[in-house]
Amino acid sequence: MIIGFPANDFMSQEPGANEEIASFCSLNYGVTFPLAAKSHVTGKDKNPVFKWLSDKTLNGWNDSQPKWNFTKYLVSEQGELLKVFPSSTNPMSVEIQSLVK
Repeated sequence: MIIGFPANDFMSQEPGANEEIASFCSLNYGVTFPLAAKSHVTGKDKNPVFKWLSDKTLNGWNDSQPKWNFTKYLVSEQGELLKVFPSSTNPMSVEIQSLVK
């Protein structure tokens, strides 16, 4: 399952309200996957999901923060963080597709 986490932490690229962001993503990119409420993915007020994704004492190995919007995280059905992809990685890339079953 894909879940989007809108954030305005990177050069104010997501300034709108949740409804505006959902509408924009649907109309312009055909997004049909769920979007979480806009939250912070960096800094002291970061979303608990991103606290887990970026703290190796919690996820087992990854300490890096998202560097830009569209950073991708692959989490197993068992809740194990498997891989982190930079925003430059196409979500339909062979690398990602080969890991998703």
